Parts: sequence; structure tokens; C-alpha cells
Amino acid sequence: MATKDIGPKSVVVKAGEGVVGYVDERSGVTTGAKWFLFRNVPKETSWFQTLGFTAMVLFALQAITGVILAMYYRPDTNGAYQSIETITNEVTWGWLVRGMHKWGASAMIVVVFLHLGRVFLFGSYKYPRELTWVTGALLLIMTMFMGLTGYLLVWDQKAYWATVVAVNITASAPVLGPYVADILRAGPEFGPETLSRFYSIHMLVIPGGMATFLGLHLYFVTKLGISEPPYSKRRMRVERQEAAARDAAEAERLPYGRRQVTAAPATETTPAGTEGRS
Repeated sequence: MATKDIGPKSVVVKAGEGVVGYVDERSGVTTGAKWFLFRNVPKETSWFQTLGFTAMVLFALQAITGVILAMYYRPDTNGAYQSIETITNEVTWGWLVRGMHKWGASAMIVVVFLHLGRVFLFGSYKYPRELTWVTGALLLIMTMFMGLTGYLLVWDQKAYWATVVAVNITASAPVLGPYVADILRAGPEFGPETLSRFYSIHMLVIPGGMATFLGLHLYFVTKLGISEPPYSKRRMRVERQEAAARDAAEAERLPYGRRQVTAAPATETTPAGTEGRS
């Protein structure tokens, strides 16, 4: 049954379709969006596969609340702690934004660990998804490093000495440890430059790296698809068929890879001098 045109389109709808058509003709954005959004998903996919999306939502929440907090934060030793107090007690809804940013960081680390554990238990790191696993592991490292750099920005006694311990542990690592610690401290000792260094890493370096690797991670997930869970009936059926084929091939194989030589079929020979006789 054909769809009937129920009436003329409004000016807003026509303008929107015109803009979308203009952009799509020159960029192909509609094709890319369809490729990203409309793809096959394993039949027995469950809520376990949503942990990655949850981590991405928490990252977006951290980015939004972080931008709002950066509008009021002062990254210097004389005003950092006071600016935190101002955000919490004086700025409208500042306590809520800071609380969302603080607890969102902890929630993001927990969710990323759960996501990585699910990927490992489901065997999603195996061929052909090795690069998906590598980019996810790098995102986990950057998530933890973002938590470390953000912890110092409060600039109270607890944050200061906890960061001192963490940097000293880093300095005890072989070969590169002392150099990494000097980079984090912005010198041989903790000081005003350390707070500025941590603030720049927390606000610029790590978010940029996470956005880059998150884009790569989503590309690999879209291109390679989501792996089936280990309890998938189709997956178990395929694995049983593959195991049966391997067993059959193993039964037919002779020791040391040797096989019996079959006799070549005998060819008929024509007696000499009989060519051309009827």
C-alpha cells in the first residue's frame, strides 16, 4: 500500500531537507551515519555489551562538567583551593556540577574496568579484533591518568601528599621512571609549576588523546562488529562443526605427514608398426 501525501511540507521541513541534502552531497555524511548506526548485531547480545557505551556517556559527562568547572577554576597555588570553595559554596549549582565531575570520574574508571573484563571473558580481543583491544587498553590507561592529574587540582593536603606518593612511585620505575616523574613535577620538586603542569595535562593533553583513540575504537567496533557472547547457540554450533572437521582431518592424517603412494593407472601402448592400420 503506497503512502499518501497528507499535505504540503512546512517551510521548516523543506529548509531542513535542503540543508541536509546540501551537506550530504558534498560530504557523504548520511552514508557515513547509516554505516555507523545501521549494522548487524549478534542475536544474543545482552546488557553486558552496553558497558562501552556507558563509559562513552560518562566521558561526555566529564567533558561537559569539566568545561564548566574550568570557567571558575584558578590553576595557581594561591587561588586553586579558594576557587574550589567558591565553586562549591557560591556558584549557582556549582556543588552539583563539581559532585557530578568528582563521582563521574570514579564511575568512569569502574565502568571501563568492567568493560575490559567483559571483553576478556567473552574473548572479544581475539582475531580480528586485536586493534580494538589495544585501543581500549590505551583508553583505560588514559582514564586512570586523568584521574591522577585531576586529583591534585583541589590543592589541599590530602590531594598534595597523595600525588607526591604517586609521583614518587612512578620515579622508582626502572629506566624511564625518573624522567617521567620530572616531567610530571615540572622540575625536581613539587611547586607552583607542578599544579600548572597537571592542569594542562588534565585539560588538554589527555582529553585530546582520549577523543582520538575513542574515535579509532568506535571505528574498529563498527567495521569489525560486536563479537558473539560465549554462550551463543550459533557460536557453539559453529565451534562444534569446526572441532568435528579438525577431528576428521586428524583421523585421516598419517604419522609424520606421510601418505601412501597410489599406483598410477596403466596406459595402453600401441605395438610398433600398427599405426594407421584399420
